[in-house]
Amino acid sequence: MVHKNRINRRSSLKVMGSIIGATTAFSAVPSVSATPIRDKSIHKRKSTNKMIKEIETSVWQTPLIDTHEHLLEEHERLSANPQLVRCDDWTMVMSMYLDSDIFTAGMPQETWDQFFSPKVDPIDKWSLLEPYWFAVKNTGYGQAVSIAIKELYGVEELSSKTIKQVQRKYEETRRPGFYKRILRDLANIESCQVNCLNLPFSESPMPTLLMQDISIWGMHAGPNFKQFGEPTGIKIHSLSDWHQVISWWFTKYGKYATAVKSQHAYNRNIDYEKIPADKAEPIFKKKIEKQTLTSKEQKALEDHLFWFAVKKATELNLPVKLHTGYYAGHGYMPLSRLLQNPGSASDLCRMAPDTNFIFMHICYPYYEELIAIAKHYPNAHVDMCWAWIINPIAAKDFLKKYLVTAPANKILTFGGDYVQVEAVLGHSIIARHGISLALSELVEEGWFTLDAALELIDPIMNGNARRIFNLKEKTALLKKVPWN
Repeated sequence: MVHKNRINRRSSLKVMGSIIGATTAFSAVPSVSATPIRDKSIHKRKSTNKMIKEIETSVWQTPLIDTHEHLLEEHERLSANPQLVRCDDWTMVMSMYLDSDIFTAGMPQETWDQFFSPKVDPIDKWSLLEPYWFAVKNTGYGQAVSIAIKELYGVEELSSKTIKQVQRKYEETRRPGFYKRILRDLANIESCQVNCLNLPFSESPMPTLLMQDISIWGMHAGPNFKQFGEPTGIKIHSLSDWHQVISWWFTKYGKYATAVKSQHAYNRNIDYEKIPADKAEPIFKKKIEKQTLTSKEQKALEDHLFWFAVKKATELNLPVKLHTGYYAGHGYMPLSRLLQNPGSASDLCRMAPDTNFIFMHICYPYYEELIAIAKHYPNAHVDMCWAWIINPIAAKDFLKKYLVTAPANKILTFGGDYVQVEAVLGHSIIARHGISLALSELVEEGWFTLDAALELIDPIMNGNARRIFNLKEKTALLKKVPWN
């Protein structure tokens, strides 16, 4: 049974930004070292092999381009807006992804609610987590948070003795300028691509750091008349009116966007058929008249609108990012549906050869199939965003297998996929460790020469992203955005 109320409370993709927040804006960033984490990471191996050390050094010094986040804006984190706040204390760093591991480890619902409640003293929360911390701290989700806490707050291990320091350092860190400090100074991330969960497109005050994707989910799923229709001012009486709504978003923001994104795979398979407008029109009329649609009708309408949005994206040379594989949250993932994602991804590539598709999250756990798609279709690309913390070892193995199977210019190796910026730092460190291991093992096992491994580092960590998303041109445009 799908617990929709649980999804709405826990799934970061349905919460729409409500799990993060802050209360008081501080006047300055605390006086702390901005030494890049790559120089002192707990995940940096101390290899005695000179060839492996050369790979490690290069990986840890190379900037990452982060191709997928859900980050709130810094000013939203520093605001007291209750619509954007779950709880402004140290538990916020755990409030996306790790919260699900905590629940599936056995924390009761009532305790879980208290742990993330703003009404409970932050220091008292450790006693709620302690019985479950041993079970989750070694998962990818747990490691990302643990690393972030160590690097940002100077705490090696959460305990009753350190929780006061964690809370104090959390408060000291979350001050104006902390996004740039964490992302650029510490994580060595050149730029992020953000899929805003609150809006179809966010007019970021930091447009070259927090680049934005256009969300097309509500354009074709539903569709979402309120969130996508109302801002345009267009009166919706027909399918052509909704086409105008979709066009409005692309006209207004298309040249500033890095890509378009849909996570509709949380609701259904990505098997979109090309339904003509004359067949979709009567279904859309029923929708706006609030008549009940059959599941077949709903799918046909969504399919038509999906391809209309994809056509608009393709006309503007915007890649189409699609969620595949594992679901965030807990207790509602139909694994049999995920199994269908790779076959449907293959169909999409064949049906729209001029569209560049980005299949996200390596379709975990069905990642072998996704490698086959990238090998076969010129317009298929794979993004490893989120994968490093879902299963770090599987992600490392995926990268190894991908690099000996499919073209290396179609792989994107990092996206933090967080709403809270602190955990991005921990995730980036895990990713660097995994990239280093994958390349090192390929050399040690005799598949690559050292030179071959070294020349792949820049492309897979940043060069591919620059080319696929046309970031040179986008950066120039984003420096002159009208909203700033």
